[in-house]
Amino acid sequence: MSLPRNEHAVDRAIRIVLGIVLLALAVGGAVAAPLAYLVVVIAAIALVTGIAGFCPLYAVLRVSTCPVTRR
Repeated sequence: MSLPRNEHAVDRAIRIVLGIVLLALAVGGAVAAPLAYLVVVIAAIALVTGIAGFCPLYAVLRVSTCPVTRR
């Protein structure tokens, strides 16, 4: 099953960088234990949506940051 891309390349890059930074903060111990779990979940969501190019929240809200291709 192929999901339609609804993220622009810049949006994807920001999500991937944000996910890596949040994951590094949580694993590095910069965030306290109870909050670290939430930070890891947010980092994982950012990484997965950035790599896949598809954001479920964008799909629900019918938002797309992809440029419109004309025929």
